Amino acid sequence: MFKMYSFRNYRIRLCLYVIAITVIGILVVGSARNSLQDRQILGMGLGIGCMLVLSLFDYSFLLKLVWPMYFANIGLLVAVILKGTSSHGQSRWLEIGSLQFQPSELSKIVVILFFSAFFMRYQEQINTFRALAVSAVLAAVPLGLVLQSDLSTTIVTTLIFITLLFVAGISYKIIGGAAAVILPAFLVVLYLIMQPDQEIIKGYQLRRILAWRYPQKYPDDAYQQQNSIMAIGSGQLWGKGLNNDNFDSVKNGNFISEPHTDFIFSVAGEELGFVGAAAIIILLMLIALECVFIGRKAKDLAGRLICCGMAALVGFQSFVNISVTTGLLPNTGLTLPFVSYGLTSLVTLYIGIGIVLNVGLQPKKY
Repeated sequence: MFKMYSFRNYRIRLCLYVIAITVIGILVVGSARNSLQDRQILGMGLGIGCMLVLSLFDYSFLLKLVWPMYFANIGLLVAVILKGTSSHGQSRWLEIGSLQFQPSELSKIVVILFFSAFFMRYQEQINTFRALAVSAVLAAVPLGLVLQSDLSTTIVTTLIFITLLFVAGISYKIIGGAAAVILPAFLVVLYLIMQPDQEIIKGYQLRRILAWRYPQKYPDDAYQQQNSIMAIGSGQLWGKGLNNDNFDSVKNGNFISEPHTDFIFSVAGEELGFVGAAAIIILLMLIALECVFIGRKAKDLAGRLICCGMAALVGFQSFVNISVTTGLLPNTGLTLPFVSYGLTSLVTLYIGIGIVLNVGLQPKKY
């Protein structure tokens, strides 16, 4: 469970990157919604504690528990559907006593651990129909449950699963064949979604797509993204400053809803300017790259998959969130890793980083 390690292999750089971006997040969350800053600090404290403990906890032991984790994850996701707490019409939170958390965030880490163990065990059969079919079914169950209430998290988790499959060694012939089927199918689905009486996605999701594509025709649904773009641009090079009281501030005028979660990057762009926004992007990129570098020296395939899975989580989720706030993608309602407010999201990310650090403490011996 706990082992003797050579702490020369402890990746202090990764810890510093994570702590630095979390501190920036705390400052920006405090500026967006001052009443939530103390809770975000609490989340950072809990996260650092979990990260340090798990960095010393042999990940090989954790991988022996992936089946109980998998079924516990399924149970929590089902409980959210049956008895979850709603917000903005979506049931995403589960309350146990005074504790409220979001199981879909924890599900990302469980998916990474589960398929890291699964693909390592069946790495010789990864390109067989049976192994691919079984892995697809096992992934479809949690993804389907998350989809009931959270499309954006489902998309990111699917991308994580595809990344794990790629790193595990899936054949390029299979990738090419899948792309030949998926791309035309995607275009057909996209065409059907745009039809007036479609039932593939919910009405508000369709309005978000249309508002992104035709903001002038759907101003009521496009205003948030348009104001976000305006806020980021108004920050110019150095920004207007944290906690400013400028009358022309988009944030101060309450023109952005959820400024502390989904649109936290808008607040960062307005108050920290291009320099602050670029610093956030660079830190997120460094965290993802550091995970990949650690994975390259992992002692086994499972360790490599864990690191690449966490890199995919941070990279894809950051890309989607920043693309939404800058108008490159339709509004999806996805948080920015380590920066947006949310104890569940913050602590689970630290848990994942802690496991990556443990992979780094057990490098491959040449």
